[in-house]
Amino acid sequence: MTQHEDHTPHGVEPSAESAAGSEGVTNAPGPQADQHESELTVDDILNAEQSEAAAEAEGAETSIDPLEDAANPYLEDLRRITAEYANYRKRTTENAEIEKQRAKAAAVNPLLSVLDDLDRAEAHGDLEEGSAFATIAQKLRGSFERMGLVGFGEKGEVFDPQVHEAIAQLPMPGTEQPTVLDVVERGYRLGEVELRPAKVAVAVPADG
Repeated sequence: MTQHEDHTPHGVEPSAESAAGSEGVTNAPGPQADQHESELTVDDILNAEQSEAAAEAEGAETSIDPLEDAANPYLEDLRRITAEYANYRKRTTENAEIEKQRAKAAAVNPLLSVLDDLDRAEAHGDLEEGSAFATIAQKLRGSFERMGLVGFGEKGEVFDPQVHEAIAQLPMPGTEQPTVLDVVERGYRLGEVELRPAKVAVAVPADG
């Protein structure tokens, strides 16, 4: 058998590249080592990303809270101002409606005596159904009603000093509480505005 002969000339040392290549082949890690190192690197990256995301979220929460705390007084002021403005608009609307009713009342009030005359004529039988006078009276009353005029005061009502004006009091046996016995002039109101109370004769309990 022929032995392997070293053809390297005597006195010449192996080159550095040959030595390095020989050492690189000898000391190179195996495939299992490379795979293990790669897996550890991926885990480290994932853990680092999760830690960074958690830190960013915590930082965001910390930065929002002071802003919310600082905004709370302004939000309360905004709510208060909004509520005050809503109340102001409501009062303004109600006052405007009342003023409108008062303007109508000022125009209607002088004509109430005409309605009183129609009531007296009707009580005396002068407004016969189908007559021209009755037709005129009906149209006039309808016009007042469309304007919002409402009459009140009826016989048999319990006397109420808020809406009735007693021009006479008659003791009546069997009467337990003051009651409207007769209506001299009807009362009228227009919306929330009272034009006049009803003038009535009142039956009161008899003494003894």
